[in-house]
Amino acid sequence: MRRACGTLQAKENAMAIESALIKPVVDAIMALLRRGENVQLHRHAEKAVREAIRELLLASPDENKAAARIAIAKAAGLLSEDVVLAEEMLQKHRATKAQTRTRSSGSRARKPKAVEDAAASASDKSSTRPAPKPASKTTKPATTRKRAST
Repeated sequence: MRRACGTLQAKENAMAIESALIKPVVDAIMALLRRGENVQLHRHAEKAVREAIRELLLASPDENKAAARIAIAKAAGLLSEDVVLAEEMLQKHRATKAQTRTRSSGSRARKPKAVEDAAASASDKSSTRPAPKPASKTTKPATTRKRAST
């Protein structure tokens, strides 16, 4: 029985040595895969930022698309000038859009309520027609013509 236990210990020692040698190799392979995934992730994030900037340069950009693409780049850990530029462009576009809305709703300044009521009553009076004047006495008299007799 001792012999069986001795070989069992030898096998366990051999397995421990093998696993000790395999683990660094597996870790190195996993690190390479992660690095490759990170490179691919960064490429996709850079592409998303370029698309967001391109979207914001359009005449009528879709803010939600641009914001989503910027969020993708941030989630990927991409911190570059392009991300900052895209965020600034998005903020400026939203501010300009808000200003345009307020201007288009009413280009004139609103009058106070009392002034509006006075203006409305004055316009009601001016819209009614004045009474017609009587005909003047200086009209020409009707001329009488002689009829030609035949």
